[in-house]
Amino acid sequence: MATIVVLLHGHPDFWYGWRDQIHPLVEAGFRVVVPDQRGCNLSDAPDEVDAYRQSKLVADVRELIHSEGRDSAHVVGHDFGGFVAWNVALRHPSVVDHLSILNVPHPTVYRETLRSSLEQIVRSWYVWFYQVPKLPEWMLRRNDMANMVDSLEITSNKGTFDEETINRYKAAWQHSGIEPRINWYRGFRRSERSSRDTVTQPMLICWGEDDIALRPSMAEKSLDYCEDGQLEMFPDASHWVHHEREEVTDALVRHLTGNNRLESTESVKPHY
Repeated sequence: MATIVVLLHGHPDFWYGWRDQIHPLVEAGFRVVVPDQRGCNLSDAPDEVDAYRQSKLVADVRELIHSEGRDSAHVVGHDFGGFVAWNVALRHPSVVDHLSILNVPHPTVYRETLRSSLEQIVRSWYVWFYQVPKLPEWMLRRNDMANMVDSLEITSNKGTFDEETINRYKAAWQHSGIEPRINWYRGFRRSERSSRDTVTQPMLICWGEDDIALRPSMAEKSLDYCEDGQLEMFPDASHWVHHEREEVTDALVRHLTGNNRLESTESVKPHY
């Protein structure tokens, strides 16, 4: 039976953001599960903010793994999906075999950096803006969601998102609406801290150094909270490092296989 890899997208993403990683992971012998997380694209979108606390999002991943008939899986997360992945590993260590994170720091590092770094507070301006009632929804919905498109283009290298891809994203945003996306940030602010700080699983962090929202120094600091961690930095790559550098996919495959070829070649379609 093939080992499961769960790929967790962030904001303003949906499952399609992992399109370049799915087939290489399947070819490496994994069963790949690519969910739309709650509130995104085709998944259910509860109205209440508390439905988007980390504890709820973590429970979704845990139940998804169990629904596949498995007790554990490899978990990979980018952006907000990275925070969810960190928390799955910290709150339910037995559920995660290997952990891989793209351009999101360990939750404790993020909190401590916000307390000590004015630069990071400025970079995280949108987190505070999204706490304001109603205004963010109006801003992001207007002009055919132009600000949402800008959030993709400003945070990425030129050409990362072509017109066809942007149209796919706009369709996903229209399907679930803007409110659940904002509630991810509101729920994050209400979330309880994990009782654990140290990740015990084999751990890989991939980081695009040109991330405009998150200081690169947080990547190295995150290793201090990993018993068995490695970090790969990617110069001239943005927050969307897995879209811009094929080496990221190669690094994920090496990490999750331990350089050992798996016997199974089971292929699956993305799970929505």
